[in-house]
Amino acid sequence: MSPKTRSDQAIAPHGWVQAVLAVLCGLLAMVVTAALGLWAAGATDLPDGAFPRVVAATVVTAVGGTIELSGNAGGLADTQAGLTVIPLSVTLAGALAIAAGFLRPLRHRAVAGAAELAGWAGRIAVLWLLGLIGLALGARQTFQLSLGDNALSDLGDVFGISPEVGFKTAVPQTLCFGLLWLAGVLILALLVSRGAPLPPRLLRFQATVRPAAYAMVVLLLAYVVLGILIALVVAFTRGHTPATLAVILLGMPNLVWLTFTIGLGATWEGRVEGPFGLPMPHVLDEVLRGSDTATLNLRSLAEYDGRVWWLVAVDAVLLLAVAFLMAARSPARMRAWQHALHLAVALALTVLMICLMGRIAAHYGLSVLGIGDLGGDLNGELVLKPKLWSAVGLAALWGLVAGFVGALLAGPVHRQD
Repeated sequence: MSPKTRSDQAIAPHGWVQAVLAVLCGLLAMVVTAALGLWAAGATDLPDGAFPRVVAATVVTAVGGTIELSGNAGGLADTQAGLTVIPLSVTLAGALAIAAGFLRPLRHRAVAGAAELAGWAGRIAVLWLLGLIGLALGARQTFQLSLGDNALSDLGDVFGISPEVGFKTAVPQTLCFGLLWLAGVLILALLVSRGAPLPPRLLRFQATVRPAAYAMVVLLLAYVVLGILIALVVAFTRGHTPATLAVILLGMPNLVWLTFTIGLGATWEGRVEGPFGLPMPHVLDEVLRGSDTATLNLRSLAEYDGRVWWLVAVDAVLLLAVAFLMAARSPARMRAWQHALHLAVALALTVLMICLMGRIAAHYGLSVLGIGDLGGDLNGELVLKPKLWSAVGLAALWGLVAGFVGALLAGPVHRQD
């Protein structure tokens, strides 16, 4: 067998069949996770067979896609609606599946050309966009809302008011953000995996970037696993199993990564009105429902439940653990201050990502004859946003301290990769 043939066989696994499998596994993981989560939340009871379309919309938002909400209530009434939230459980399921499919043909190799990696990623991107187009076109539905059995219902009957709310996908924006999401997943997969090949020009960066990136992924996944275990214990001891499963399958990272930043000292602001609310833990909903704009941090939460101070201890332990792991995977020649700097940058970027992806904005309102606040279940609002740069700064400070201490603890086990 000639050397040229062996080279061809090395590149052959990066074909269209393998790309199809990678994309299908990613989409299937996201669709199944979203469908099970929405089923647990009771979405199968939606009228007009809307469940598959809601599942498609959930997957679209999970990759950063844009869902446009619309309302119509006739000439004498007006509806307004908006929704900005990323179901990060669905996002995480898809990211892990696609990353695994992307890396599998590249394993057991030290170096790969930039053209080869770009071609392999390009195949996946083309198929991913085709799948995303199908989901985006299927994610549209209109629902008719009931005004209830009261005077408002009688008013609606008199004036022929039949409020509706619907959603559809903004296809161009969805494809743009979906492609950026895929690029981020593939790049992060190359950064995290020790066995993934890099172009020769980038090999000099793997000793500094890969251990820190790997440590951050381990940290985020550890919080998700910890959150799932706590949620299952709560469901087993206190009931509410369907609601707990819905949270696990749709928004567990949203909650645990939020609490992670709060444990670091970050502050979030928001408010809750009407039927909207955060499903768990209940203390978050209590704080946000207390005023027009509530502050969500360690001090405000401690006024309702003093156990939140344990978040600081949990953050410290897990950060020291991943700092130790990062240092142990780094070359022995690296100094403690370098570990501290690397972890500070990595943790700051991680918290920045959490803050950008963890924002929530949801509102719905119905106005009849100019009356904008009708109360009940026809109006509601949920807003949650971080104080961004203070959170990033605190993360960098934690990273400096944890990285330095972790490097000292890992000194005896340092080894040259």
